[in-house]
Amino acid sequence: MKNKLFISLGTFLLLILGSCKKEIGKIYYQGGTSPNLTSSKVGTIPLSFANSTQEAIRLTWTNPDYAFTTGLSSQDVSYLIEIDTTGANFTNPKRQQISISKDLTKSFTVAEFNDILLNQLQLDSLSTHALDIRVRSTIAGTVPLYSNVLKFTGVKPYAIPPKIPPPASGKLYITGSATPASWMVAGDPELANQKFNKVNNFVYVLPSIALTGGNSYLFVPVYGDWGAKYGGVGDNNTNNVNGDDFKPAGGDLKAPAASGNYKIEVDFQRGKFTVTKL
Repeated sequence: MKNKLFISLGTFLLLILGSCKKEIGKIYYQGGTSPNLTSSKVGTIPLSFANSTQEAIRLTWTNPDYAFTTGLSSQDVSYLIEIDTTGANFTNPKRQQISISKDLTKSFTVAEFNDILLNQLQLDSLSTHALDIRVRSTIAGTVPLYSNVLKFTGVKPYAIPPKIPPPASGKLYITGSATPASWMVAGDPELANQKFNKVNNFVYVLPSIALTGGNSYLFVPVYGDWGAKYGGVGDNNTNNVNGDDFKPAGGDLKAPAASGNYKIEVDFQRGKFTVTKL
């Protein structure tokens, strides 16, 4: 009986020791320090075409010093610079996010930063704007750490030539097998229900059109005239169906898979179009 008790006790001790060894072998995340973000500019960021190649702003931040039970991590830290309009609290779908690996600084030329404001955030070049900038750091799937937020006011992007020259006709139409009228034939009269509304010199919007899922379409400046067209930048029907880049004389564009009513916006300034289900 004593022998059995001794064996059982020994087995119990071995199990405990084995469990302890397993616990000792684990590596636990112990935390880090939120990056401290600083900038070469304070208050505002001057932008002008004449200085487009010069530095607009340089951002610098501290290492978050991620700590584990084995000590400070030697793994590479991933950073994400976030730029958004003040008040949006970095929830704006158009906010700009720039991925950075390892480095603790990032410089933007005037042209680069202007492009972020004009073509990514889509800010008006006729007005001044307030911006928020922060840095998010992560490592090995840990909870992100956020830096302090830098605030800038009176930032005004300058207008640049559009990526795609807008139609000289001042008009834009859609045609194709995805549309109610299918592909136009030379000389066809314009169709009011397939004509875009001109928002400004660069943006055209078709508020609603019934598209046949999976079929094709193109944009044309004169309905019934194949002398000019706008389509995809790649092979026929290889575009992102929810929106993509476009170019003059481009390939056929593929409609979303589901048939239904859609809103289409074509932006010649940015050289992009979007397709939104209604």
